[in-house]
Amino acid sequence: MVRLNVEDKLDLIFSLQKELSSLMDLSRYPNTMEEKISMLCIAIIHEAAELQRITNWKWWKKPTDFNVKEAKEELIDIWHFVIQASLELNLSPTEILDEYTKKNYINRDRQKHGY
Repeated sequence: MVRLNVEDKLDLIFSLQKELSSLMDLSRYPNTMEEKISMLCIAIIHEAAELQRITNWKWWKKPTDFNVKEAKEELIDIWHFVIQASLELNLSPTEILDEYTKKNYINRDRQKHGY
């Protein structure tokens, strides 16, 4: 079995998303980058709400078992839109890893200094 590194895995995910996009009817998809990002943000928000709905956030209701499988499916829906937004912004997997690493360092520094 071939083991892929992080960047190879991200490249594969990006490739799969590009292929999926090529199969879609994009006649209703916005034309400008700003509109595309706006619509993708809306999609991400709605998918996040779907993920939240399967949690027991309603303290006034009788709790139900948390469905991990369904939660993973909703999270992957979010990933689809995040990757598409990354593609729209021309962010490569390498750039994502670089930017994530930079921001992670900033966040760690903030936590160490009482952010």
